[in-house]
Amino acid sequence: MTDTPARLLKLLSLLQTPREWPGSELAGRLDVTPRTIRRDIDRLRDLGYPVEASRGSVGGYRLVAGSAMPPLLLDDEEAVAIAVGLRAGAGHAIEGVDEASVRALAKLEQVLPSRLRHRVSSLQNATVPLTRGDGSTIDPRTLTAIASAVTGRERLRFAYRSGDGTASKRQAEPYRLVSTGSRWYLVAYDLDREDWRTFRVDRVSDPLATGSRFTPRELPTGSGDAAEFFTRSMSRTQPELRLDVTFRAPAGFVTARLPAALGAVEPTGEQSCRLRTVSVDSLEWVALRLALVDCEFEVHGPAHLVEHLSALGARLTRAASPGPVEERT
Repeated sequence: MTDTPARLLKLLSLLQTPREWPGSELAGRLDVTPRTIRRDIDRLRDLGYPVEASRGSVGGYRLVAGSAMPPLLLDDEEAVAIAVGLRAGAGHAIEGVDEASVRALAKLEQVLPSRLRHRVSSLQNATVPLTRGDGSTIDPRTLTAIASAVTGRERLRFAYRSGDGTASKRQAEPYRLVSTGSRWYLVAYDLDREDWRTFRVDRVSDPLATGSRFTPRELPTGSGDAAEFFTRSMSRTQPELRLDVTFRAPAGFVTARLPAALGAVEPTGEQSCRLRTVSVDSLEWVALRLALVDCEFEVHGPAHLVEHLSALGARLTRAASPGPVEERT
């Protein structure tokens, strides 16, 4: 193989397989001399790929973890698997899948050949995800379009439906995407209203990057932290819930069943723990998440959450003990 760039790419593809390659085997695979392999290894190192060599009769070359992330080569199957995984996580706001994952999906889909993009879409369309139903489903294409506009600093046009169903057209400078684990939000400067706004992404449709570049404005908080701005903005539109809850179960058990957005629990014994946190989520959603922990618990506050749980419990009790069904005549 006399084409040096093509040979380097082939060599890199082989080295990304988790094994050690003898120099003679690499030379045979690429139809070059061991000396050429040594020179190519040096070229890869100059490009930032940490290739480690071992001596001896069974020695060889292998790619190891370095201080920086070099570009990776993916075959068709690997690219499809990663795209499908990222799409599933982004579309259903799985906890821990944040804006970085959406940016990765946007980059990957931009360079996917059409044949692979079709395979990803076909698999996505043929798969029905099993979710808890406490978040909203989002078209991953909406997320990737927004993420690309954020990264490229392009103004964005989109249709938006407010909580009361009012439809509007918006033009904004997208700043950041924020994931709460159950929903995605876009923090952006609304050009028509000349103010900062927070948009629920599941209410966004037909996002279009206009190609018009902009210099990001400074957030009103002054910190540049979109998550902090989002929390403050939500607290203005929805009252904070100052939660104080005791669970009759080990802290590890409770932590595994609570959304990370609700904060950490404090162990108070081998079979008990306590949650003290502030939430800007709805009263109904918090009550549901507490019940889903599946253990005994007592709510010390706030009072209106206690009242809501009491009414909900009475309603569920009535549902489980229905009266006699009257026969129709």
